Amino acid sequence: MTRQSAIARRAEQLLGTAVVSTAPVAGGDINTATRLRLSDGRVVLLKSQAGPPPGFFASEARGLQRLAEAGAPVPTPLAYDEACLLLPWIEPARPTADAADQLGRDLAALHQAPCAGFGGDKDGWIGRLPLSNATAATWADFYAGQRVAPYLRLALERRAIDADDAEAVAAAMGRLAALVPVEPPALLHGDLWNGNVLWGADGRAHLIDPAVHGGHRETDLAMLALFGLPQLPRVLAAYQEVFPLADGWEERIGLHQLFPLLVHAAMFGGSYGDRAARLARAFL
Repeated sequence: MTRQSAIARRAEQLLGTAVVSTAPVAGGDINTATRLRLSDGRVVLLKSQAGPPPGFFASEARGLQRLAEAGAPVPTPLAYDEACLLLPWIEPARPTADAADQLGRDLAALHQAPCAGFGGDKDGWIGRLPLSNATAATWADFYAGQRVAPYLRLALERRAIDADDAEAVAAAMGRLAALVPVEPPALLHGDLWNGNVLWGADGRAHLIDPAVHGGHRETDLAMLALFGLPQLPRVLAAYQEVFPLADGWEERIGLHQLFPLLVHAAMFGGSYGDRAARLARAFL
């Protein structure tokens, strides 16, 4: 491993410890990831970005700290500034059945942690797009107004979804209150797709890159299913043993997946808008 001077100096300033070596880490569409070995023997991850939006890494650090306080398995932030975030290094490993069972229990515990309401204290980011956490009296109002509507508008502006399909999504949002059982707000990871679950060599599945807010707990689980989490049936079975979901939750998964699909449509185009519309029409 070599020592990248600029990255090493930034980490040394934030941590007050010398960097012995650095190595690039593959993966990630937005941030550059670098593995650092420190003179005190620790190994850490530095996430950086050229010209990130103001407060980008502070928002991620707050989210990780909030999840850590709730007992979730996350890398607790070591330091951050406007350009980077430093985290403990988690050695990756293959998913195991035991780790999947524990992840289910961990998510059930997270969703029962104290949560003040639907939304959050501060806005955040989903990818590089702004993410509003403005509070609402009901989950249906919050999800429709702060999770679906902004990205539906953006996808429409960017021609990633056509007008008829956008109308179908909006119509499904109008039926949310009748379709999804009312529950108290749950503390959510908020962006819990497969890529944000890091299976560690310590036998745990760790949660990374959160978009923390108070929402409906079915949303986290629906996002796990969107792009295919390994061992998902075991995760869900363990979750159900601790914190059973309301009847019919499997049929509602598509409603909760509209938000991430529209984000993807706004960011990447492709077929995500069509997929969102097909899911929405199933609820009309």
